[in-house]
Amino acid sequence: MTGLYDMLIGPFADFAFMRRALVACLALSLGAGPIGVFLVLRRMSLIGDTMAHSVLPGAALGFIFAGLSLPAMSLGGFLAGVLVAMASGLVSRYTPQKEDASFAAFFMISLAFGVLLVSTHGTSVDLIHVLFGSILGVDDQSLTLMAGISTVTMLAFAAIYRGLIADCFDRTFLASLEGRGGIYHGIFLVLVVLNMVAGFQALGTLMAVGLMMLPAIAARFWVRQVWSLIFLASASAFVSGYCGLVLSYRFDWPSGPSIVLVAGLLYLVSLTIGPRDSLLINVLRRRHLRS
Repeated sequence: MTGLYDMLIGPFADFAFMRRALVACLALSLGAGPIGVFLVLRRMSLIGDTMAHSVLPGAALGFIFAGLSLPAMSLGGFLAGVLVAMASGLVSRYTPQKEDASFAAFFMISLAFGVLLVSTHGTSVDLIHVLFGSILGVDDQSLTLMAGISTVTMLAFAAIYRGLIADCFDRTFLASLEGRGGIYHGIFLVLVVLNMVAGFQALGTLMAVGLMMLPAIAARFWVRQVWSLIFLASASAFVSGYCGLVLSYRFDWPSGPSIVLVAGLLYLVSLTIGPRDSLLINVLRRRHLRS
């Protein structure tokens, strides 16, 4: 029992930075769960990855003008993400190009511009910090930001939950009743950007989307209702964060990739044995039809 305590609880009981990292995982999970689920439901999973990278040039500009200043990098990242979302939406609205294609185009431009800015005005260490983050280095200011964004996200979803579901499954019906589909879509994109800003502080722009998307995708192999998808995705994201931190502490692995790899392992398990449309269920179904 002592060995189990030392392995699973000891790091968080003994070190304040591990406790802060665990609280950061909880805050990120509460916001990332509903965001990831609705990205999957709206068939915008890859756009989530695009939005994660779109904050990079803004964060880089904040870094150039204020150094590793959390307010400056967060504000810059938020403005850059909103700008990319607005530009992509305008292109898809006024040209024949689809929204995913316009997001992909602006994503590549943003990523290249952001890496160029950090590389030319900082060091390789600064670039790695922005791209991969450091959840073990989260301070009280970062925790306050993450908790604030998570709170705003949950309150916003409570306010627009029914309208957002209608916008996912029947936009024509929603438009006939209220004509507010565009408003719900805009609010949702702002929430995506906010959570990407929170995530990149801890996991970096390359890893933040992993904690958001992998648990949401895995949840669809277990449950059906939207509320249960959100609950399971948030719980899985937190479990991934906890297990990733333990592995990072025990084996001296980088924390961000460890967390995302645990989330990836949960996805592979779900894909294999989940009770809804997993590989196992499909194999059993085919055998039943053949018999």
